[in-house]
Amino acid sequence: MQDSPSACPLVVGIDVGGTKTHLRALAGTDTVADHIRPSSGWRPHDPAAAARWLTALLHEALPADTRPAALAVGGHACETPRQCAGIAAALRDSLAVPVLVVGDAELLVPAAGLDKGVGLVAGTGSVAVGRQADGSPVQVGGWGAVLGDEGGAAGLVREAARAVWAAHDRGEAPDALATGLIAAFDVAEVPALGAALESASAVSAEWGRHAPVLFAAAAAGSRLAEDVITDGGRALAALVARLAARGLPVDDVVVAGGTILSQQRLYDAFAGALAGAVPGARPQPLRRPPVEGAVALARSVL
Repeated sequence: MQDSPSACPLVVGIDVGGTKTHLRALAGTDTVADHIRPSSGWRPHDPAAAARWLTALLHEALPADTRPAALAVGGHACETPRQCAGIAAALRDSLAVPVLVVGDAELLVPAAGLDKGVGLVAGTGSVAVGRQADGSPVQVGGWGAVLGDEGGAAGLVREAARAVWAAHDRGEAPDALATGLIAAFDVAEVPALGAALESASAVSAEWGRHAPVLFAAAAAGSRLAEDVITDGGRALAALVARLAARGLPVDDVVVAGGTILSQQRLYDAFAGALAGAVPGARPQPLRRPPVEGAVALARSVL
């Protein structure tokens, strides 16, 4: 690749999500590329493989004979600073340009046009990120559906199943949540839900896709479903409270993720719990694509 012929440096931001990747390249205010593709093949735990994948994406998306002056990547499952630094180093070796790699949740605050604050994601999973005064990133949550991800789609389904099992053990008749889960997992009765959940080959994705059952049951009047949603909102607020307890600025909380932004009940439960757990914190839904945060970070490393 050669340098861009534009008089303005070409900055590239990439948002590698769990299912899709969005690349945006700008020269000044002019959009040079805006490219979306599946995230299949993304291997963030192998820095060399991740760097090759991203380099191939650049060749695929950018005009021929151009190269970025700076690149920033927000990567799904980039879980530690060491992991992100390894990918960034491999990219610098390949591209010989300034590179910044962060977890994808770190794109939310700059995408919202803010300099500091918390990025909170509740999609299939859940995680919250912020930065200390020295710029060091801090991530809480995001432990996967088996151990955590409370308030994300997969975690909500796990907790819904637990609530239904507990009601069954108390001798209660199946309610709308129980019958919804039985139908969704194609089993005959509540006790069979355990084996159905355990047999999932891709736990987060396969559990998470059934989350609409929980919200439909709440709309139908299921007390169990309402309690699971309320607890999910509290768990998401607790992530922000953990960051606040570690001294990070949490005045602004930028919220993203398909589950929380598409389900008002969950958003309201989170906002209400946040007001009690961290008074003064201001939640705001992200209304811009996260890739805009990657572009802003790329500009910052020019």
